[in-house]
Amino acid sequence: MEGYLNMPEETAIALTEGWLKTGDIARIDEDGFTYIVDRKKDMIIAGGFNIYPRDIEEVLFTHPKIKEAVVAGIRDRYRGETIKAYCVAKEGETLTEEEVIKHCRENLAAYKVPKRVEFRQELPKTMVGKVLRRVLRDEEERKLEEKSG
Repeated sequence: MEGYLNMPEETAIALTEGWLKTGDIARIDEDGFTYIVDRKKDMIIAGGFNIYPRDIEEVLFTHPKIKEAVVAGIRDRYRGETIKAYCVAKEGETLTEEEVIKHCRENLAAYKVPKRVEFRQELPKTMVGKVLRRVLRDEEERKLEEKSG
């Protein structure tokens, strides 16, 4: 790759000393296989812990009433960021914040349990169906700005 078309700033960030920085976080197992585990920009830093949204989302997907879910780090004055889950219930199901948090407490370390849950009819997605976590974070930032200003 030589760079992004007409985007010199982004190219300078992504290409450093001949390396392409994708922003992916990976692990290599004992057999040498590489696994992409998340995106660096999606990592949540809450109370000094590095938290990968995918870890939480995989637990949310096991809840029998959840159709879709995504997790994002939102600004928190004490913890730096806090975990917020956005959930879409399966058709005909009702779901409460308490149910979601209880399910997470039973299946995750305490520092990974979402502090807030928001229910939606649908999640914002790209044309190919990938959830736009950035849109959700931007919405949260606008809410904070409205409160403070």
